[in-house]
Amino acid sequence: MQTNCHLSVLIHEQAKKYGSKPALTYREFGSLSWKSVTWDFFSAMVKQVSNALLNLNVGVQENIGIFSQNTVHYIYTDFGAFGIRAVTVPFYATSSEEQIRFMINDAEIRLLFVGEQEQYDKAHRIFPLCPTLERIIIFDNSVRINNHDPNAIYFDDFLKLGENLPRQTEVEKLYAQASFDDICNILYTSGTTGDSKGVILSYGQYHAAFEANHRSVPVSDKDVVMNFLPYTHVFERGWAILCLTVGARLVVNTYPKEIQESLRETHPTCMSSVPRFWEKVYSGVKAKIDSASGAKRALFKKAINVGRRHNIEYLSHGRRPPLYLQMEYAFYNKTVFSLVRKQLGLENAHFFPTAGATVSPEVEEFIHSIGINMMVGYGLTESLATVSNDHIGEPYTIGSVGRPIFSIQVKIGENDEILLKGPTITKGYYKRDSLTAASFDEEGFFRTGDSGYMKDGELFLKDRIKDLFKTSNGKYIAPQMIESKLLVDKYVEQIAVIADERKFVSALIVPDFHLLEEYAKDMDIPFSSHEDLCANPKIYRMIEERIEMLQQGLASYERIKRFTLMPKAFSMAEGELTNTLKLRRNVLAKNYKSEIDEMYKE
Repeated sequence: MQTNCHLSVLIHEQAKKYGSKPALTYREFGSLSWKSVTWDFFSAMVKQVSNALLNLNVGVQENIGIFSQNTVHYIYTDFGAFGIRAVTVPFYATSSEEQIRFMINDAEIRLLFVGEQEQYDKAHRIFPLCPTLERIIIFDNSVRINNHDPNAIYFDDFLKLGENLPRQTEVEKLYAQASFDDICNILYTSGTTGDSKGVILSYGQYHAAFEANHRSVPVSDKDVVMNFLPYTHVFERGWAILCLTVGARLVVNTYPKEIQESLRETHPTCMSSVPRFWEKVYSGVKAKIDSASGAKRALFKKAINVGRRHNIEYLSHGRRPPLYLQMEYAFYNKTVFSLVRKQLGLENAHFFPTAGATVSPEVEEFIHSIGINMMVGYGLTESLATVSNDHIGEPYTIGSVGRPIFSIQVKIGENDEILLKGPTITKGYYKRDSLTAASFDEEGFFRTGDSGYMKDGELFLKDRIKDLFKTSNGKYIAPQMIESKLLVDKYVEQIAVIADERKFVSALIVPDFHLLEEYAKDMDIPFSSHEDLCANPKIYRMIEERIEMLQQGLASYERIKRFTLMPKAFSMAEGELTNTLKLRRNVLAKNYKSEIDEMYKE
């Protein structure tokens, strides 16, 4: 049963219901062991944070910054702020000094919570450039505070300000005054063009989103939910709190690079993720199959074929598989697929929401075939995540992004732009009135900037309207679609398609150097650096052959004719990626102009 109350009191209402049941599982900073806290403890910590914030004179609808990776401290701070009607402004843990300085000044932040040493150091350096900033509060006790910094304290010392709940009477009054019209969060999105804007999310949006998603997302208090994406990401934020409304236990993954180990150690039933996670799973499993003996390879291919027929040809269309196919699938599910899921730490798999980028149909079909319910969806920060998603137990189409959730209206506008209206849609951007006005049409529909179409009740995406390339031959190219096809290859780590105003399609490709080095050693190809590998003709031909195979379903004008292997990854530090790892194509075009021009020389 969902508890869809105001977020200011959600944790306390759930504590009344679940008490001593585990609510959060996490690792301390630097620790290898997992520990859990109960709903009662969770509630007590949230109240203590609320009291401590009042003792630092935080006012109603004051903006508080959180610059950290996922931690339990982050969750306590979020809900503690909600309890006194404050606004939390999350920053990605990987944000640059320039980015956090802009956000702190734009939101006039006085208190900034930071995670580890990296975040503290950046905050300390920009402190003199932020007139409103008064205090830095540090989650990790091992952080070394600068000797000349009187403005920083540890989270443990901050909590002492709320010991014994000295301001709880005032907190209770603020609970009673809480409004669904209050601002809950301001989420800054840098976008692929680099323009930063703060998306306003109200408590009313969250309330509507939880009601709508609860109708189609079967998470319950029996689920153990891994938090893999950063809480700054609207997808993880909305998903994690949705899970709390039904009493599910959250597993807080502080270190994203250790996700595979974390999955095997905690055995979650659900996890939201971006397609890149499943692309890695797909390429990893496929690599093991390719290196297996002939008999094992044949067995797995047979199992995949049965899984595809059972789960895709029948179940995805709402059809009951014939008895012989059910029996075949039950056999392979028990003997083959269960082993794959166990190796991934997903032996208790329930379902896995996936969004944030284009999902390759090949990957989606594979994941479903091995018995993992990938729930593909689509959304934006401005829509408080979900616009549409697959519904478990209902027909779905590989390649779609599901059916629109309850209460949201979808309209297809000019240039096939997806337009949205409903109670989950933002009222606008913080201090950006002109941008807000331009983001809605005359009927009040929000302009997403994505192109798509509806078919049989399902939404299909085409591409970002601004990202559509037009070649010099007049052909339109959807780069994300082409990139998604190639990212399934195990040797391709990153790819940027080039085509705008060019006579053919080319690409910049960053290989997976770990696997490429193994290949080079196996083939006796000498190298001493990544540059050597990228310049080697044998390596280039191997990648070229794999690309040709993956491009067979594309029209001739969509196919990559030339590519350049890049010796270093595209990075946020160089401005080439957003915080959500989307390509900034204009920056890539500028940074790699000479490499791109070289591909178009006659």
